Amino acid sequence: MPNKILTIDGEEGQSIPLILDSPHSGQLYPTDFNHQATFSKLRQAEDTYVDELFDSASNIGAVILKAEFPRSYIDPNRAETDFFFKDIINPNNTVGEIDFKPSIKSELGIGLIWLKIPPEGEKMYKNKITLDELMNRIKKYHRPYHEALRKIMNKTYQKYGKFYHINCHSMQDNATAMSTQIQGTIRPDFVIGDKDGSSCDNGFTKEVVECLRDLKYEVAINDPYKGAELVSAYSNPNLKKHSLQIEINRKLYMNEETRVKHDGFNTLKHNLSNLLNSLKTWIN
Repeated sequence: MPNKILTIDGEEGQSIPLILDSPHSGQLYPTDFNHQATFSKLRQAEDTYVDELFDSASNIGAVILKAEFPRSYIDPNRAETDFFFKDIINPNNTVGEIDFKPSIKSELGIGLIWLKIPPEGEKMYKNKITLDELMNRIKKYHRPYHEALRKIMNKTYQKYGKFYHINCHSMQDNATAMSTQIQGTIRPDFVIGDKDGSSCDNGFTKEVVECLRDLKYEVAINDPYKGAELVSAYSNPNLKKHSLQIEINRKLYMNEETRVKHDGFNTLKHNLSNLLNSLKTWIN
């Protein structure tokens, strides 16, 4: 198990109701992760360096939460019910507190527990995992991440009467065999997801999209990513609780296979800092 499950920056100096979280950039791999993937392939699941790309958040008065564990071990951006009961070894007649309701993500092998290896979808494990293994990951990783995000949101809401939340991700340049898209589909520079307008005020989405387009990026909205668990779980625009998801094309800042940053990294980081500063002005 990694020494740290998560990191929070900016809580003490928070001065605006802006919250970011990076649930998939963790690189501390637990010792009980008995996968059969090569490590180079396993890393294809990471949103590598996304936390670094947004680390200016705390400098402008926002708060950023970062997972330190990898999403391929357990994915914080899935509901804890997003798993097939049949994928547990020797299941008994009860799973205790969880009523599994697998989504299309579990069907693709990338639900709560990833059962396939990116990008082509080979089996992640030689054998099925046990119920004890599943519950250990939920209780020690998934739930603490959600609890931390809820606490940040609640504290922000109590102080400001609102919050604006950005769920930060990266995506492959083209769709793989593990995607809902046709394999090989080329993706834009950014995809902004707001659950088809249901997870945040349209003005928030518009501000993010227009700022990125002003920076000469190609931006799509809700296609193919509308946002998942962390955008839908805690948002309620009617109560001024706004969440959106941002997906960054990895070609903009690194070699997708080697995970090595290229010259575009610093440019992108600078531009994302400009985005956050624009949002600070817009929020105020």
